[in-house]
Order: sequence, then structure tokens, then C-alpha cells
Amino acid sequence: MSVRGWILFALLLSPPAFSAPRTEAVKLKEWKLSAAVVLSRRGDANSLATAALLSPTDGPELSAQASELAPESATFAWVRLRLCAIAPPCDFRDAATAMRWVAPANPAAWLPTLNVAFKDGDLVETERVLFDMSQGKHFAAYATDVAVLMFDALKAAANSLPMDTAANDASRLALVISVAAAKLVPSFTTIEEVCRDPAPGTERRDSCMKIARTLQRGDTVRGEFAGISIEKHLVAPDSKEAIALAERRRVLESQESLAANFDTPLLPWSRNAHARWHLARMRSLPREQDVLLAILREQGTPSYPAVPAPAPAPAQ
Repeated sequence: MSVRGWILFALLLSPPAFSAPRTEAVKLKEWKLSAAVVLSRRGDANSLATAALLSPTDGPELSAQASELAPESATFAWVRLRLCAIAPPCDFRDAATAMRWVAPANPAAWLPTLNVAFKDGDLVETERVLFDMSQGKHFAAYATDVAVLMFDALKAAANSLPMDTAANDASRLALVISVAAAKLVPSFTTIEEVCRDPAPGTERRDSCMKIARTLQRGDTVRGEFAGISIEKHLVAPDSKEAIALAERRRVLESQESLAANFDTPLLPWSRNAHARWHLARMRSLPREQDVLLAILREQGTPSYPAVPAPAPAPAQ
């Protein structure tokens, strides 16, 4: 056989270059499906909510069951609303009403309604929803709280779950943080677009500024970024307010980047200990930003990064 023939033969026998990542993705998908089945059979609210977040198809139904078991819980109400809102056939209106009932000060409950009004070009409804959102006091996506309850539910059911995924505290925590962030932290694209350039002195501008400030006090980094972005469009570009907002964004980006390596320590055998420490901070600090600051303090890293030196002047 010619050299060319041997090369072609070897290529035919070789696995596809991207087979490994795909296999990992398929394995994770299968594990989530199995875990959702196991957890849904346990029947308590935490297990049902966790099953809902892991299930590829039954999220709205399982989250509704979890919310029924804890009807006064804003956390479960938000899980129900989010999983319905991101599943197009699901009518989220009842879930949104329930969310506003148990958490009237949280404007996040209005986001799905705003998305529909903006998409439909309904200016009257958009203005109404913006005003209602502006009356909120704190913006919460509960991602940290939900990651904690997911961790506890998975650990409680560990003996009944497949052992090829989330088999220790480090991998379990990484999984629940990822899932909670992906499923529960909403997109802020619509609210940023609606509030991009409202006319001065209008009700929309006033509503957008209030919403921006509420987002900045919220419980997620992405929400705070959105609030900074919205307010930056509402102030003069060279004003002291704009400069302060740009600095806040720089500091928050730096804090997020510096804290990101905490759960991947240099010593592999210390990963579970790091994860348990991280989880303890999440239990006591529901704001993602406060967890980041706690991690930086634990690392001995300054929470306020140094201002970068200006670029050198070009040579004459």
C-alpha cells in the first residue's frame, strides 16, 4: 500500500478530532436526565426544584410542583417563573403573578412581561411595565440561594445518582453554580435596549434611572453590570457620574476575574476543602458580589485593584 493509502487508512480508523468534548457533553446531558428522574421521585421542594433545573423537558412542571410545596417562597417562585419564561410553549403569566405576590419589591418578576411588550412593539404596555419595575426595591435572581439548595439536594441523593458526574463536593459545587447562573440569571438585553436613549424629562428616563440603581444593588454581577450600563447611557459622557460608573465597572470586572481561580487551587487534593469554604460563604452571603469579596479577602488579594498605568506617550 502506498504512503498516501496508509495515511487515508489511519484517518479512517482515527476517532473524530472533536469526539472527546462531544462525549463529555453527552455524558453530562445523560447524567442530568438521570439525576432529574431520581430527584423528582424524592418529592421535597428542594429536590423538585433541582430536578426542574436539570431536566431538559420537565422544568416548568417540576418547578410548579416545588413552588406549590413552598407557596410563600420567592426563591421557588422565581425558579418557576424563569423555567416557564425560557420554555416558549409555557404561558408564564400565572407564574409572574405568583412571583409578584410573594416578592412585590423585586422588579425581576416583570422582566418576561417587558420582553413580550417590547417584542410586540406595545409602547403603552412597555411604559406601564417600566413604571412598575421602577417601584421595586431590590433586584434578585436568587442564583446563589438556588445553587446552595441544589448542592444540598444532590448531596442528599448522592447514593442514588450515577457516580460519573458531580461525585465530590468540588465538582458538585461547580455544576450547581453553572446551572443556576445559566437558568436563573435573566438576560438584560431588553431593559438595556428600552433604556438606551430615553428623552430627557420623560417618565421613561426617570423609570430607567430607578431601575438602573436597583440593578446595581441586586444580587448578581451580571445584573450590576446591566445597571451600570443603563445608568451610563443616562448621564453625560464626560460627567463625574460617568467616570465613577466606569471605575465601578473596572473594579467589579477585576474582582470577578481575580476570584475566578479560587476553586481551582494549585493542590488538586485541596479542591473539596476550597469548595466547602466557598459553599459556606454562599450560605451566609446571598449576593454574588459579596461572595467575590469574601474570596478575595481569603486569598489576601486587594479588593480594590490598582489603577492601571497610562500608556506611554508615542516616541517623537
